[in-house]
Amino acid sequence: MIYALFLIVLTVFSIWAYKAMIDIRPKVNRPKLHKDTYHLIDDLEVRLKAHVAVLAEQIGPRDVFVPEKLDAAADYICRFWEKVGYKVNDQTFRVQDIACHNLAVEIPGESKPDEIVLVGAHYDTVSWSPGANDNGSAVAALLELSRLFSTKSTNRTLRFVAFANEEPPFFKTRSMGSLVYAKECRKRKENIVAMVCLETIGYYRDERKTQKYPFPLSSFYPDRGNFVAVVGNLRSKPLVRSFSRNFMEESDFLVECAAIFGFITGIDWSDHWSFWQCGYPAIMITDTALFRYPYYHSPEDTPDKLDYRSLARVTHGVCVALARMVLTE
Repeated sequence: MIYALFLIVLTVFSIWAYKAMIDIRPKVNRPKLHKDTYHLIDDLEVRLKAHVAVLAEQIGPRDVFVPEKLDAAADYICRFWEKVGYKVNDQTFRVQDIACHNLAVEIPGESKPDEIVLVGAHYDTVSWSPGANDNGSAVAALLELSRLFSTKSTNRTLRFVAFANEEPPFFKTRSMGSLVYAKECRKRKENIVAMVCLETIGYYRDERKTQKYPFPLSSFYPDRGNFVAVVGNLRSKPLVRSFSRNFMEESDFLVECAAIFGFITGIDWSDHWSFWQCGYPAIMITDTALFRYPYYHSPEDTPDKLDYRSLARVTHGVCVALARMVLTE
């Protein structure tokens, strides 16, 4: 009797999981890209590679235990934004008596300034890793996205934020930079309509069995690590669907998406978790990190491991998806 009940529950869960994970995928044909888009991607590839080289080679491991390195990364981000023409807002908070910095720039919306689309990435690493992919790839994309939008006007406010202290031992603690930031946003009663978290987005493989998943996702997704994932919890399901559609209608890069319980392993493993805690819709854009990347949180997470062409294509896809969110909605 207990065994039969278990099978029934497992069957129901499997059906629900299929609908939650696969059924939200938009039915979109891959577009044919214009030659100007390829020129943009060519330029992005060079720029992204240069950013990763600075973060992972020139600076290296960066956290509060080596504060001069964490500060060097923050300074690099600030200098880039100031050169592009932004005014940088610095939210300073102290962890273990070390000054930590969340850095933000924004383009105020013209017709809907109170509606904020926030794009974020953490710039710290675990102590023993140079962090080329985790999270140099995402910081590089964050910087280039901000550059691409720097000359544009938007209907909604578009904000770019670089967070400190995402990695252990601060993950999911009050010292986590994005949680400090999200709480302040809630305190100010800001209307963040979408938070897009960039997390570990630089590694892609076409071979079979290069992609793994936490249970029960392996039953529903491909085993080739050649796609970017758009991930959210159940509350963020509309954002997962709309962002994925916007991406897929403008980019030919492969996308998989999921909106599921936050307790599934890996679903909440980045700064979007902090915004969930404060009641904001948030998604993670990722190459799935340790479920694909063999050098995750290791000294071997170096710039030579990344696929910069794919990183550029993903950055372009995020750019056009964001443009739809802030320019036309």
